[in-house]
Amino acid sequence: MSRKIRYGMVGGGRGAFIGAVHRIAANIDGQIELVAGAFSSDPEKSKASGADFFLSPDRVYGSYQELVTKEAALPADQRIDFVSIVTPNHVHFPAAKAALEAGFHVLSDKPATFDLAEAKELAAIVKKTGRLYGLTHNYTGYPLVKEARHLVHSGKLGKIRKVVVEYPQGWLATRLEASGQKQAAWRTDPKRSGAAGCIGDIGTHAENLAEYITGLQISELAADLTAFVKGRKLDDDGNVLLRFKGGAKGVLHSSQISVGEENNLNIRVYGELGGLEWHQNEPNTLLVKWMDQPMQVYRTANGYLSDAAKAAGRTPPSHPEGYLEAFANIYKNFATAIRARQAGKKLAKDDVANDYPKIEDGVRGMAFIEAVVASSKANAAWTKIGG
Repeated sequence: MSRKIRYGMVGGGRGAFIGAVHRIAANIDGQIELVAGAFSSDPEKSKASGADFFLSPDRVYGSYQELVTKEAALPADQRIDFVSIVTPNHVHFPAAKAALEAGFHVLSDKPATFDLAEAKELAAIVKKTGRLYGLTHNYTGYPLVKEARHLVHSGKLGKIRKVVVEYPQGWLATRLEASGQKQAAWRTDPKRSGAAGCIGDIGTHAENLAEYITGLQISELAADLTAFVKGRKLDDDGNVLLRFKGGAKGVLHSSQISVGEENNLNIRVYGELGGLEWHQNEPNTLLVKWMDQPMQVYRTANGYLSDAAKAAGRTPPSHPEGYLEAFANIYKNFATAIRARQAGKKLAKDDVANDYPKIEDGVRGMAFIEAVVASSKANAAWTKIGG
């Protein structure tokens, strides 16, 4: 197929944050083009946003229902190939359902849905329609996160014993939502965010990163959630003990009231033979630690890295790559999967381009949220993860 992959966006119009990130990420590799969208629940705002992106007015819609219906009616050589969903959580499921059932692939912001029941239903829809579904757990797109995964899966660290993963922020240390700040408002609203606040917003990133790197699933947990800011309806801080299948133990901490912290996602993994440490604040460095030799420092884009890590890099060593490039790797791989599907092919399970979060990761994330909330309500009782 000698053309760009075409997509339409749901949400992400004027005043949105994550929509712009998605558009930049989708555009980085020159493989994908935005041609349509329903950028707001306000039709006039959607039209204005479409004009900002220089789209044809007849491809800018007032709702996601109108988007999928009218795009599906277009000739095959004009209609979109997939829908990118960048709305608050409560819209993820209905928009994805409508797009999948109209015949479009879907790439959605996380978490996948509003609750676990919706996630399970969405998984059934993905299976029934046969469409591709991806989820933007974008931190898995970093080259050295992929290298960390390779080191664990190759057995170099030995059997994994301990995982410590943290995601502290400080931006919600005050009741910012009361000021009318849009991003704070919906994230702290249970009608739009779901059963969890901080743990759903960034705790799921920590959960996904731990499971992605180790290849181990969390089997049960003990959680303590707190809403420190007076009047806040959802948690703004969470501390979770983890038990993984296979015997590894872990600690997960996510917080949005850790004053002075930005997006300090980091992870440490310890096996019988060695350990590793990665920080998003310094994403081009991976520390690898051994029992009987000095610590090694791995750096992005060097020839000694695994194929997956090298495929995720774009620039020579020492040229910084970060958040946007990692995000772009999700879009790049998803576009490659669409190209393969349109050519009547299926990517091999171990193909580096098949490495993007899928509906199974979305179900795991929602099951994690449900278990954390249930455990915290039961005074941090050990709770099994369903799903």
